[in-house]
Amino acid sequence: MKLQILSILLFFSISLFAQEVEKDGRMYQVREGKIFHEGNDVTAELSEDHRSFIFSKHKELAEEMEAQKAREKADKEAEQLEKERKKAEKALRKSEKAKKKAEKELKQKQRAQDNFQKATKKLKSNTEKYEKLKRKGKLSPKDEEKWLEKLEGLQKDLDKAKKKLDRS
Repeated sequence: MKLQILSILLFFSISLFAQEVEKDGRMYQVREGKIFHEGNDVTAELSEDHRSFIFSKHKELAEEMEAQKAREKADKEAEQLEKERKKAEKALRKSEKAKKKAEKELKQKQRAQDNFQKATKKLKSNTEKYEKLKRKGKLSPKDEEKWLEKLEGLQKDLDKAKKKLDRS
């Protein structure tokens, strides 16, 4: 579609660039305020009405060509603005994506911190409970073995939570 429009505009601009005016089946060229026919200066030979018609027609063609150039320039500017708008939208999407990623990382870090604190608290409270039961002599060898396994598992959980916290 753009190619068709561009080719039409090119055709019109080429035909207008010639600055030729047709009057009574004859083609006249206007250059530097003089009228030429087949390369010869015929300004003086033409009647005043003829000259004014050719100059006015020339002026119309020149204005039309300027208007065409202005439209082409406006089209280019519009295309440029559209490109800049798309670029800005892309940058906005990219910044939103980075923001979401940062928020997600922050949540993960907070979760890792919470898990580490919970694991530390749980290990501490269970260690204290084990020590209290051991001091009072209320642990059988079988219970003591279970408690030691439980504390070892809690220590592993704490180590995992520490690793995740360090990674985030």
